[in-house]
Amino acid sequence: MKKLVTLLLSLLLVVSMLTACGSKEEAQDTTENEAPATETADTEEAEETETTDAARTGLAVITSLAKSTDAGEEDGLAEVDSTVVAVLVDADGKILDCKIDAAQTKINFSAEGKLVTDPATVFQTKQELGTEYGMGAQSGIGKEWNEQADAFADYVVGKTVDEVKGIAVDEEGVATEADLTSSVTIHVTDFIEAIDKAVAGAQDLGASATDKLGYAVSTDMGQSEDAGAEEEGLAQAYSYYTVVTTDESGKITSCIIDASQGGVNFDTAGIISTDLTAAPLTKQELKEDYGMKKASEIGKEWYEQANAFASYVTGKTIDEVKGIAVNEEGYTTEADLVSSVTVHVSPFTAVIEKAVTNAAQ
Repeated sequence: MKKLVTLLLSLLLVVSMLTACGSKEEAQDTTENEAPATETADTEEAEETETTDAARTGLAVITSLAKSTDAGEEDGLAEVDSTVVAVLVDADGKILDCKIDAAQTKINFSAEGKLVTDPATVFQTKQELGTEYGMGAQSGIGKEWNEQADAFADYVVGKTVDEVKGIAVDEEGVATEADLTSSVTIHVTDFIEAIDKAVAGAQDLGASATDKLGYAVSTDMGQSEDAGAEEEGLAQAYSYYTVVTTDESGKITSCIIDASQGGVNFDTAGIISTDLTAAPLTKQELKEDYGMKKASEIGKEWYEQANAFASYVTGKTIDEVKGIAVNEEGYTTEADLVSSVTVHVSPFTAVIEKAVTNAAQ
């Protein structure tokens, strides 16, 4: 009897040991099987975060000469109106940030074909003019142009371009959307068109969704001339535009540089010869049609050189950009740039500095 009990106890001990071993092996197998799954999930989440955090940077300029007039009893007017929009767009096409401005350049000339406006004039945008633009006193809602433009820009944040294009407007182009009528009474059709254009042309240049968006416009009329017996006069608004994004440390994460030459020709009687229905294109839009490549020592068009400079400043702080070596004429002497950029870069640097300052505000 004792032998039987001993045998049974031994068998129970063996079964217990086998069961314990099986549990440990099952737990080990489970742990080994789960570890790669967790690691994969973390990796996929990191990749998804990295992908969705990327953002595209866009710039659009729409210019009109339509308000220009011949000289007569009053001086002639060359008016170059440019609507400027900068956007930051996420991977789903939603607008993360939007900036709206306008350059309204007015150059007067006489019935004798002489410039009346000082050629040394540097023009401010409507955002820069602020209350000096003078709309606030005439506005039914008591808001200045820049305040209304900012309100519209804020309203489109979080929307897709299709949603922006769906904003209700009346026959005059004024928004009738209930959420806008108390803050925006100016025409918004140009805003919508420029936003559409900016989003459509937005590029992946290194920006992230959390970056700050900045832009700048700089306009002068330095290349304008009186009319003469052999050549027509020229009233030209020469504008540089840039859009930048900056990270939390102040480094530029993306940059776009563009320029436009909105010109109006007139004769010695102050009569305009330019087709005022034509919309001047920017140099980025003109590309090879701008015609610099043939005259360029390095065989590169203006937009290619502007893009090379924009790429070069990406990753730099504004102090580093301002430290780029140039000669007395404004050409860069930086070893890493001389083979790709031979245009004047001083205007690039100046407008980039304004844009970075704007982004920090």
